[in-house]
Amino acid sequence: MGWTILSGWNPFTGVAAAIDGTLAQATDSGTAAVLLFTFAIGALIALVEANGGVKGFVEWVERRRFVTSGRRAQVLAWVLGLVIFIESNITVLVAGSICRPLFDRFKVSREKLAYLIDSTSAPVCTLIPFNAWGAYILSLLIGLGVEPAVPVLIASIPLNFYALSAIAVALFAATRSRDVGPMEAARLRTIEGELHWEHAIALADPAEIAPPPKEGVPLRARNMVLPIAVMVLMMPTAMYITGEGDLMAGSGSLSVLWAVLAAIAAVSVLSIVQKLLSMEDVSMVALKGAGGLTGMALVLLLAVTLGAVTKELGTGEYVARLAGDRVPIPVLLPLIFLTGAGIAFATGSSWGTFAIMLPIAVPVAAAMSLPLAPFVAASLSGGVFGDHASPISDTTIVSSLASASDHIEHVRTQLPYALIAGGFAVVAFAITGAVI
Repeated sequence: MGWTILSGWNPFTGVAAAIDGTLAQATDSGTAAVLLFTFAIGALIALVEANGGVKGFVEWVERRRFVTSGRRAQVLAWVLGLVIFIESNITVLVAGSICRPLFDRFKVSREKLAYLIDSTSAPVCTLIPFNAWGAYILSLLIGLGVEPAVPVLIASIPLNFYALSAIAVALFAATRSRDVGPMEAARLRTIEGELHWEHAIALADPAEIAPPPKEGVPLRARNMVLPIAVMVLMMPTAMYITGEGDLMAGSGSLSVLWAVLAAIAAVSVLSIVQKLLSMEDVSMVALKGAGGLTGMALVLLLAVTLGAVTKELGTGEYVARLAGDRVPIPVLLPLIFLTGAGIAFATGSSWGTFAIMLPIAVPVAAAMSLPLAPFVAASLSGGVFGDHASPISDTTIVSSLASASDHIEHVRTQLPYALIAGGFAVVAFAITGAVI
């Protein structure tokens, strides 16, 4: 439909342009890296499951009695989301892979797992300046002439009210025995032994992606912990290499792909050296895992393509103009936040929203001789809020994948919590605008 509008409402030309636009996105280096990353993650999940690493880790956690209830499993998911802050997709995949068996065992809904890992991925990443997100935001600020940019970004962290409130609301939800709205219905269904609703379709079935370990394979936690550690450590290393010695100039999408490939190499070596899997087994399991995420890769490609056509339509700039230039200062910060949220929800891209909103917010602050940090924080918060609630966001999609839940059910059950955190953020930005 978007390409039809751009083609003068000619549906035939629009279809041709849509195909060309999809191919253009598929061949873009950043998108190609994300798609390859998706297939590689499928291979990694399958290998770690087949060599007994996942079950070994779950047994180790239970032996140490770290997780003895559904509430503790939820807190573990929340904590993992905080400590793995290298990149949002890595955060959700690691936390989801570790916690999904625990959630199933203690009858906590997979929708709740998807919400918890989604709420502690992008929000946490925006609060850490020295990762792929920080590098990207700093590059935008430097491009806008903000010097020095690092102090401004650091000053915006305590004002990033949506990220902070989303993390706080997620912790509160993780420690409660009851849930809110559709999530409560999912909780009751899971207690009765049903992982999904009858109409639901999981974005990925773990049984199809990852075969269980063969009979007699020893279950060792290190066979999962070591590959994940390699993946997490490889991320900043790859950022340093791709940035040619400058961590802040590295490629986030390429670094994520390198990190996952390094983890696949590590788990393959571990499996072969311990004679848990043969070379042929490694190849077959990896290919099966990668193939199991074909649907996921297609959804991501379509989401990226939809974001591209909305950019061609000028959706972001149009929404920003509707916000107007002359509004009271106490209303200005909430307006920037809500405008960014609307753009991110429509495009499914927090990074794309940052690129639209920061060039609007920073000059406005400069023209009014106001501090930059609150305006930067409002732009970042709005992008994360819209991305968090959007069904076409890559982080939302990957969260559904990592928890093996129905994607639309994840969006539907997560939305009330996102709106609660968004409400806190609006009030906080209004108060900030009144006192600056």
